[in-house]
Amino acid sequence: MRIGQGYDVHAFGPGDHVVLGGVSIPHDHGVVAHSDGDVAIHALCDAILGALALGDIGKHFPPSDERWRGADSRVFLRHCRILMRERGYALGNADVTVVCERPKVGPHAERMRALLADDLGVEADAISVKATTSEKLGFTGRGEGIAAMAVVLLVRA
Repeated sequence: MRIGQGYDVHAFGPGDHVVLGGVSIPHDHGVVAHSDGDVAIHALCDAILGALALGDIGKHFPPSDERWRGADSRVFLRHCRILMRERGYALGNADVTVVCERPKVGPHAERMRALLADDLGVEADAISVKATTSEKLGFTGRGEGIAAMAVVLLVRA
């Protein structure tokens, strides 16, 4: 077994939605990012890559590479699935926490779980997606941005 953890953050900027766990959620801001800025998937990718000792998402999909401008982060997650399989691992489970005051994540959590599970080739009950606020403290509390954390357990396939 291997355990990995990941963290990602993006500032809010112009836009009318954010993408979380592959789901486009209406919001009064977008995020400042090279790709679609999906902090949930970015944290999940970093957790998987960390468990595999393969660096971080920036190593695999550098923001300096124009191929990834505006990219759907689900592509990154599917790449992580391939890397797991090539090394003889499968996802045992994943736990993702989104940190923000808004938008509300709860109404979208089940759809996120389904998409993440599909991309990783597991049942949805292997994926947990939840959210918390930071009680109006720090950059997320002031509504300046959004963050996510993820933990994964990889098992021999």
